Amino acid sequence: MIPEIANQIALVVLGLVILLVAGDLLVRGAVGLATALKIPALLVSLTIVAFGTSAPELFVSVQAVLTGNDGIALGNIIGSNIANVMLVLGLPALIYPITTHVIGLRRHAIFMLLATVALLAIAYGPGAINTTIGAGLFGGIIIYVSYLWIRASSGKSEDPILDEVEEYKEGGLSFKTIAFLITGLVGLPLGAHLLVTHGADLAADLGVRDELIGLTIVAFGTSLPELATVIAAALHKKSDVAIGGVIGSNIFNILAVGGAAGLAGTAIFSDASKMLDIPFMAVSAIALAAFVLTRRDIGRLWGAIFFSSYIGFIAYLALNASGV
Repeated sequence: MIPEIANQIALVVLGLVILLVAGDLLVRGAVGLATALKIPALLVSLTIVAFGTSAPELFVSVQAVLTGNDGIALGNIIGSNIANVMLVLGLPALIYPITTHVIGLRRHAIFMLLATVALLAIAYGPGAINTTIGAGLFGGIIIYVSYLWIRASSGKSEDPILDEVEEYKEGGLSFKTIAFLITGLVGLPLGAHLLVTHGADLAADLGVRDELIGLTIVAFGTSLPELATVIAAALHKKSDVAIGGVIGSNIFNILAVGGAAGLAGTAIFSDASKMLDIPFMAVSAIALAAFVLTRRDIGRLWGAIFFSSYIGFIAYLALNASGV
């Protein structure tokens, strides 16, 4: 049994690595192609980069629903939103305080709260994301992106949610661009298949609920690139670039990834997730929004609280894995 579990873990990690690399290459290739086609940079940032950076989570969730492992899909969404706040912001805040004094950030924090409330209403109401609800959630991300487009194209102000597009501005149409696109398009479904299939097998071998794979391995793994970026920013005392990306990611996870999962099938919230995972996600969203709305920096004390809360959450899941 132990060699089999070790093998499943290795394949899950391999799937995760393929997902992350393929997702990044897909975005870079798509941006290069869009540049060659002279598509406006604003449109590129609002569509290719915004949706592309959520591609690993999206492919995993859709694959999980299609194969009947919807617990992994929902665990992925919930766990990623928890990790984004408690880990991605908490750990770097221990290095250097993260400022929330970013122009335009408060309106995005409010939108994040609305998306979180919508997910709570679904979880404790119908208890599942079906095709109709999925369409509603995906409609929400279209409204959000349209709002970003209107504000940005009017030239009212720079938007913190769009800052990360700068990282992907490179090249035009070339062999490298095409290679990136093909690798990304092939790698994403392959990585998602490996992760979901062997993640479900791993959960079965360990006798735990599917959500735990999404809440832990998948959520932590897909948060690693963001964590590395924010830590680097904190070391250079420029941690303000981080918070917009975290809020934007949380919005996309609920509306775009959740919506796509619903359009692919039906994802049912388990009783266990409604008792712990979802409330903890809601608390993390409220905590982040409170800092943004009151314009208070996330200092080292709160960084320690966030980070230790995340460790405690993961430890609790591990210790009670077979009993939930």
